[in-house]
Formats: sequence, C-alpha cells, structure tokens
Amino acid sequence: MRNSISTLLCGAALAVALTGGLAATAKAPGIPGYIAKAVADPARPAADTDRDSKRKPAETMAFGQIRPGEKVIELLPGKGYFTRIFSKIVGPKGHVYAGTIPNGSGDTKPGASIAGDANYPNVSDLAITNLKPAGKVDVVFTAQNYHDFHLARLKLDVPALDKQIYDALKPGGEFYIIDHSAVAGTGLDIPDKLHRIDEDIVKKEVEAAGFKLEAEGNFLRNPNDPRDKLVFDASIRGYTDQFVLRFRKPK
Repeated sequence: MRNSISTLLCGAALAVALTGGLAATAKAPGIPGYIAKAVADPARPAADTDRDSKRKPAETMAFGQIRPGEKVIELLPGKGYFTRIFSKIVGPKGHVYAGTIPNGSGDTKPGASIAGDANYPNVSDLAITNLKPAGKVDVVFTAQNYHDFHLARLKLDVPALDKQIYDALKPGGEFYIIDHSAVAGTGLDIPDKLHRIDEDIVKKEVEAAGFKLEAEGNFLRNPNDPRDKLVFDASIRGYTDQFVLRFRKPK
C-alpha cells in the first residue's frame, strides 16, 4: 500500500511539474505575426537574410516591443539590415528615420541608408547630430554602433548626443541598444581598439541623460567570446558576445 501511495504521489508531482513547465512555456513571449511577416519580407536581400540566424531579427524586434504605426530613429543603419524590418513593422502609418553622420566617416557615409528604395517608402534620412526634424518619436535604436559614438575620428559629444536622443523621444519612449561586449572594467580606449564597449559604461552614460534601464536581453550572448579580440577577427566575427539594453524615458 505504501509503495502504491508513493507511486501515486510521485506521479502527481510529475504531472504538476509538467503542467508548470507547460504553463511557463505558454506564457513565454512569442513573436507577433506582424514581426514574423516583416522578417519574411521577400524584398530583403540575401545578404541580409543569410545573417538572420546570427542576428536574430525576430527576437530583436519582439524584445524591443516594436509596433505598427510607430516612429523610429535608427542610428547608424549601415546598409539597412534592420531598417528594412522596421519599415515593414511600422507600416504606412509609421516612419523610420535613418540617422547617418554628416560629411561621412570610415564607417558611414551620408545617404548610406535605404531611403529612396521603393520597397520601403516610409524611410528617410536624418543627420545623427540633428534629430529634431523627426519630431517626437517612439523608439531610438542602434545595433552594434553605440561604441562608434566614442571613436576618436568622429569627435562626437556622447553625453550631448544621449541627451538629444532623450529629447527626441516621447514620454515613455524607448532607447534600445545592442552592442559588442568588452571585458568589464575596460575603458574608452577599447571602442577604437576592438570596436567593443563595456556595457556598464553604456548604462551609466544613458542613465545620466535621464533614461531608466527597463530590461536586458540575453539572446545574443556568447559566453565563449573572450571579449578581448577585435570584432572583425576571423575567429570571432559574427559570433561576438552582445549585450541588449532597453531603456525608457520616464512618462
């Protein structure tokens, strides 16, 4: 009898555990259909879609809570990998401003965004040093570029830029940053040396502008990255450890 009761109790405990596991899974945030559709956009070039397994665009957009109808500023958009996805998510009632650096640089040239592409008519260019023409926006986003703000050749006033970003957002708006992680405790010589940055530096700078850190994502983490190599090093390129930070402008 004791064995029978024990068996029943074990079975009941297992059922509860399984049920709890299923409930936890069911509550996990999924990928909204409009985000999945934007990522599956047939107009995205193969050069972009070939990188999806590494850059995880659906998870990126879901974590950022990007929604149709929003106005987004993307800082240093490169060749438009995320710009195209933003464009399709926000749709015709939203807008995407591609923030580029005036006068060009080694990384970004004026007009290097996809503004003018007929597939993405809701995209226009904007100088990173003057965000006012965008008015008040819902989201400011930059991926693998915050460290670039500290490059010596760009001569950007980062605290002033963070404050400008704060002013460009609506109350409750989001500043969303993804970047290559540097070894904790390293200084501001690392962006020029390795194209990485200590995430604690980012947190302190952005919070000093008035933002509140709302969430951190771990979906781009790679514990096998020693974080002491140039991000373009063949041994780690495309597989760097990246931090994901979502800040909020208080309402």
